[in-house]
Amino acid sequence: MAEPKVKYDRQLRIWGEQGQAALEKASICLLNCGPTGSETLKNLVLGGVGSITVVDGSQVEVGDLGNNFMVDESSVGESKAKCACAFLQELNDAVKAKFIEDCPEQLIETNPSFFSQFTLVIATQLVEDSMVKLDRICREANIILIFARSYGLMGLVRISVKEHTVIESKPDHFLDDLRLNNPWPELRRFTETIDLNTTDAVVHKHTPYIIILVKIAEEWAHTHGGNLPSTREEKRRFKDLIKSKMITMDEENYKEAMEASYKVFSPRGIGPNLQKIIDDSCIEVDSNSSDFWVMVAALKEFIANEGGGETPLEGSIPDMASSTELYVNLQKTYQAKAEADFLVVEQRVRNLLEKIGRDPASISKANIKSFSKNARKLAVCRYRLVEDEFNSPVQPELQKYMTDEDYGTAGGLYILLRAADRFAVNYNKFPGQFDSEMDEDISRLKTTAVGLLNDLGCNSSALSEDLINEMCRYGASELHAVAAFVGGVASQEVIKLITRQFILMSGTFIFNGIDNKSQLLLL
Repeated sequence: MAEPKVKYDRQLRIWGEQGQAALEKASICLLNCGPTGSETLKNLVLGGVGSITVVDGSQVEVGDLGNNFMVDESSVGESKAKCACAFLQELNDAVKAKFIEDCPEQLIETNPSFFSQFTLVIATQLVEDSMVKLDRICREANIILIFARSYGLMGLVRISVKEHTVIESKPDHFLDDLRLNNPWPELRRFTETIDLNTTDAVVHKHTPYIIILVKIAEEWAHTHGGNLPSTREEKRRFKDLIKSKMITMDEENYKEAMEASYKVFSPRGIGPNLQKIIDDSCIEVDSNSSDFWVMVAALKEFIANEGGGETPLEGSIPDMASSTELYVNLQKTYQAKAEADFLVVEQRVRNLLEKIGRDPASISKANIKSFSKNARKLAVCRYRLVEDEFNSPVQPELQKYMTDEDYGTAGGLYILLRAADRFAVNYNKFPGQFDSEMDEDISRLKTTAVGLLNDLGCNSSALSEDLINEMCRYGASELHAVAAFVGGVASQEVIKLITRQFILMSGTFIFNGIDNKSQLLLL
């Protein structure tokens, strides 16, 4: 057990042992192992996924040597899937790898049940028609699907899954759960034992800012009809009140209290995102409900009853200027409240499981504890079918992406990539693949793109002539630098999906290598 911990030490610090265990159980299928697919899978193999299956029916050509590091001159004429698999196994021999020499498009048509054996499918370099068909197959089999594609200097990544729930969303910026605006009885009693007017300078400058803010907030509320500061002027006066309690100007704890005073002003109760989750129709649980929704149902009961409108306390406090004794006792006060809240939530989960005819012990204590701790940060991600996006995108959004200066290039590239797929169907080649037909292809691609926009009910006048020329200049090539970036983005989302940690991309990701910009299109 020690060896894997050393091997994956850095990533274990990010997603923990539970996340790593999920990766090591995952079975991943890659369709097409060109530069984009190989770069995506490389990152996952290095991360320690359980097993990979590479599907590609092509052979290595001389042109592959310039954009795919997983093949060399000795590979020319060999199976591309076989060569990629061999290279990937060298990177991490703990990963089980196999390859299938078959055309992905053919597999999608003739053997749709093939994909049901995997945790997740990564489909790279598929054209629109195959994307739509594979998406339907994976939705019916409840298999996670992610599309990745690089095309010249542009790239696309799109997740497709009916529903993905996240407990450990780990947002970059989130307010500490300190309840300074709504302290529970035990915290109030603890702060009552501390005298801010002490003449002992050492004690005064080592009183944690949490205690300072709770006591001063209580003092303020007592003289303001039970209300906390709400206007800008009141907030300024509240900070002045904190400052007035300082004995000397070098007291870091009081400076911290002034800097953290906004935590007192934050609204009580739950945020809009969590409110949306607990109001979701899935809250009506039955024996077929997922563990997540059973726990959400229990959480809703807790908030309405024992929580008094609040979620279970997280139970951790940040570092702060404090004496060791006060900090430890304060930490214990928070941990005790968090444990008490967790036990109530756990009991409600067990009761609900019994009510819907499931084993009350079917959800582990560890999972309920993690859920309770992260209750404020839950996330639910749902994605439209790719076919729905293609046939009926959110029209106002698409029009905005085509005309807005900030989105124009990304919107144009998205439309032109789809137009290039239509072009390929009509002319049996991608635009710009042959230099001798470049001028004709530019005209044809423009006509195709205008037709696509008209079909979608959008104004085609915003389509840039320069972008059309660029798209033809790409000739459907896969540049290694772009493929590596797109593969990095795709593999990052795969890890989020498998570990069920962090927030996923919510739309169609477009990389614009011309301007070095990335944007999400919510269509």
